[in-house]
Amino acid sequence: MSYRATMLCIAAVALVLVLDAGAAPAEVVSETIEYQQNGQTLEGVLVYDDAVSGPRPGVVIFHAWYGPGEHEKETAVRLAELGYAAFVADVYGTGVRAADSKEASQLATTFYDDRDLMQARALAAVETLGGRDVADPERMFGIGYCFGGAVVLESARAGADLLGVVSIHGTLRTPHPEAMSNFQGSVLALHGAADPVVPPEEVRAFQDELTEAGVDWVFISYGGAVHSFTHESADSEASRYHPLAAKRAWRDMLAFFDERLEHAGGK
Repeated sequence: MSYRATMLCIAAVALVLVLDAGAAPAEVVSETIEYQQNGQTLEGVLVYDDAVSGPRPGVVIFHAWYGPGEHEKETAVRLAELGYAAFVADVYGTGVRAADSKEASQLATTFYDDRDLMQARALAAVETLGGRDVADPERMFGIGYCFGGAVVLESARAGADLLGVVSIHGTLRTPHPEAMSNFQGSVLALHGAADPVVPPEEVRAFQDELTEAGVDWVFISYGGAVHSFTHESADSEASRYHPLAAKRAWRDMLAFFDERLEHAGGK
C-alpha cells in the first residue's frame, strides 16, 4: 500500500472513531411491569429516558381493541424521548390479546358492558405509573386510542388524579355521563370529522356531558379523517390512516400537555 493510501486509511478510521465517540448512546429504556387489579395480573410496559434524573411527567397510554401493540409502544418511545415517563397499560390481562377483529370486538364489548371493570382497570394503571420512581404522580396524564379513548374517559369519570386526559379517535358514549363531575382535570378529544363509528349525535352528547359537569374541555375535529386516523395500518372505509390528521393530533396533544403542566407549575 502506498504512503498516500495508508494515510487515507488512517484518516478514515480516525473519522469513524470520532463519530462513534460523539454519538450519544440510546438512553430510552423499556421495562415490562406486572401489576394487579382484583386478582387479575396485568402486564404493562414502562418506557423512559434513563438520562433524565428524578421524577418527570407521566403518561398512561390505553390501547385500542386488539390489546397493547406496537402503535402504543411507539407512542411511549416518542413520549419518553421528550422527557415523559410513559406507561402502556394492559386493560385485558396478561396474555389476553385479540387475533382478529371478531375477537377484538368481543374483548372490548366485555368492558363496554361493564364500566365498573373498565374504570377499575384504568385506575390500576394510573396507580401503577404513579408509584414508579421515574414518574411524578402530581404531573400525570392519560391518553387512549379508539377503545382506549373510552377507557381513558372512564378513568376521568372515576375521578382519576390526572392533570388531563386525551381521547384519540375514541368512542365517547357512556351510560353514566353525570360521573364526569368527579374529574378535576381537563379533557381533550381528538376526533375525525368524518368518523362513522362516532356519529354527530354522540359527539354532541359528549360535549353536553362535559359542559354540564363543569369540566374544562377542548374538542378538535380533523376534516377528512375517519376512525383510527393515527394508525398507519388502518386501511378501510371506516378506519383509515390520515397522516396529516395524525401529525396535527400529535402536535395538539403535546400543546395540551404543555399548557396543563404550565398551569400546574411547570414541566
